[in-house]
Amino acid sequence: MIENRIKILRAEKGWTQEDLANKVGISRQAVISIEKYKYTPSLELAFQISETFELDINKVFKMKKKNT
Repeated sequence: MIENRIKILRAEKGWTQEDLANKVGISRQAVISIEKYKYTPSLELAFQISETFELDINKVFKMKKKNT
């Protein structure tokens, strides 16, 4: 599973889901789905989101190890 800090980062910037969606070029529903872990973005989209926040991808997304 890939965790993300999108909701936290959006709040820090004062952006709505719609704001982020417009900046990245995706739908608001896509932002919601990514934030709620219902959709894992492609690597290209993950880089686009990270660049929008002006952060390294590792600061926005992180692999979570499954407990076995």
